[in-house]
Amino acid sequence: MPHRVLLADDDRAIRESLVRALDLEGYHVTEVTDGVSALATARRDDFDVLILDVMMPGVDGLGVCRVLRAEGDRTPILMLTARVETPDRVAGLDAGADDYLPKPFELDELLARLRALLRRTSADTGTAPLRTLRLGELAVDPAARRVWWQSTETTLSKTEFDLLELLVRNAGIVLDRTTIYQRIWGYEFGSESKNLAVYIGYLRRKLDQAGATDLIHTVRGVGYSVRPA
Repeated sequence: MPHRVLLADDDRAIRESLVRALDLEGYHVTEVTDGVSALATARRDDFDVLILDVMMPGVDGLGVCRVLRAEGDRTPILMLTARVETPDRVAGLDAGADDYLPKPFELDELLARLRALLRRTSADTGTAPLRTLRLGELAVDPAARRVWWQSTETTLSKTEFDLLELLVRNAGIVLDRTTIYQRIWGYEFGSESKNLAVYIGYLRRKLDQAGATDLIHTVRGVGYSVRPA
């Protein structure tokens, strides 16, 4: 069965070009032009992945993402945005997006990100039992995709959870950036990308709020590691 994609973008040229490209790649695409329609369509039908433009009339992409996450919809979301500053990217992660892609973008990169999101979703639905991972007072349940620090549960986006799980499974080991990009996104973003740093920063903030300070350590010029706080 082809993967089902909901595409929401008010730019007709971008929308039409993406529909053509995704059709050629074998995806089944439903297109809408605004956030209100995106919400209605996502609630009515099941999709494997959502592509949301940030700047849309009515309800913007961030609003759509926040509402769906609040309703318990965990469908992977790729945000398209013309805003490339770090606070804007953080806003997308804060809304619950799993990945973001700044405009203008290369079609090959968008397709690669979609494949990575779908691979991770497929892995999540496997039937093999997964034990709870523990690191000091931190507990990570891969099966339920839930995280606790002591008795406090922390809600993470899909990408944040995948990143934390990877680090905890390799506790005490410094994972280089290339390895993390390949394991989480399925490809390397390039030496100038701040994608990983943004996710690490946001993950740290959520853990800090739960009381898990100084859990993730940066090894300059190499990558990241976790050790018991």
